[in-house]
Amino acid sequence: MKTDSTVHTFQHPDTLDDPLTLVLREGARRLLAQAIEAEAEAFLVAIAEERLADGRARVVRHGHGPERMIQTGIGPVAVRRAKLRDRAEEADERVTFTSTILPKWARRTKSLDALLPVLYLRGISTGDFQEALAALLGKDAPNLSPSVIGRLKEEWQGEYDRWQRRDLSARHYVYIWADGVYLQARMEDNAACMLVVIGATPEGRKELVGFQVGVRESAQSWRELLVDLKARGLAIAPQIAVGDGALGFWKALEEVFPATRHQRCWQHKLVNILNKVPRSVQPNMKADLREIRDAPDRATAEAAVTTFVEKYAAKYPKAVECLTKDRGTLLTFFDFPAEHWDHLRTSNPIESVFATVRHRTVRTKGSLSHKTARLMVFKLVMAAAKTWRRLMGENQLPRVIAGVKFTDGVAIIATPDQRAA
Repeated sequence: MKTDSTVHTFQHPDTLDDPLTLVLREGARRLLAQAIEAEAEAFLVAIAEERLADGRARVVRHGHGPERMIQTGIGPVAVRRAKLRDRAEEADERVTFTSTILPKWARRTKSLDALLPVLYLRGISTGDFQEALAALLGKDAPNLSPSVIGRLKEEWQGEYDRWQRRDLSARHYVYIWADGVYLQARMEDNAACMLVVIGATPEGRKELVGFQVGVRESAQSWRELLVDLKARGLAIAPQIAVGDGALGFWKALEEVFPATRHQRCWQHKLVNILNKVPRSVQPNMKADLREIRDAPDRATAEAAVTTFVEKYAAKYPKAVECLTKDRGTLLTFFDFPAEHWDHLRTSNPIESVFATVRHRTVRTKGSLSHKTARLMVFKLVMAAAKTWRRLMGENQLPRVIAGVKFTDGVAIIATPDQRAA
């Protein structure tokens, strides 16, 4: 008796059955292939005038390199490198083509290089990277083995060392923000204090200027960082420095860049003042402090400070003293362009970056040395720097550099009669 039978093939646990991901990978492969071809053609067009003695083109297409897998955020993508050949006889003068899209030895996207320090800070050891990344990249991730991770750490150290030795003689930072950030992330017993300086260039771009591990926020640690920046060529003093009330930084700044003006961070000051009063009082006091911070001009701000003192001095003297002792340095921003006030009233450029870093750092079993933590955080900050926004009103920066005076955010332009006088 003949019977019908149906054989059902069970899916292997490691087999990917996600049509959307498959489509994305195929689309990524095609786009990457088109970009590589376009890059090679653009190179040929650029040197089209280079000819041999018989009139033939000197550089021509020469097929493709072997197919290899590039690890990406959507898994491995197969690609082939376009090859060009220089037909000139002189070997020493031959033209070489190197793809910027697909370097010769590239095995993963740069986004993955930014992902690795995040995973490390999250507590994943080098031996567990393969398993951790399999969920993101698929089971075939041969280029992210523990030995490769070890080599990556060596590369990060090299990048950090080169960055720390870079020449700053051609750099000019109009504004700087400074802060000490504590990260208890798989750290040794004492939390390391990451001393961070971010600067604004004359074009309005923000850059990581200085970064090192310090002993808390002592004046000596800040002095070492600032002196190192100056020794590597940073000769022009910033116009203004923004930071919290850490006395170590301000003392060191006075010694190294005495001409730089001081602006205390309003965000830190708000927190410090409100911590000195009961919670029931904090909402009203916070609103009064914001009236000072957001005043349209210095006179209005000074009047609001006077009102604050009269209102709270009798019952909350510590809160009033916390405000008035830094009264001058809290209002320095009024002497700079109004377009920059939001940037200068707070050290948020640093806080916003490290909020993400702090979110990704948790204590786990095993300790992470200060050296390794410094490398991990350095890589995270450099990755974040690529998305930093420019300063608003960057067209005002040349006027600040030129020494134009600002009153209540408005430039004071001398009239011919005033200049003659």
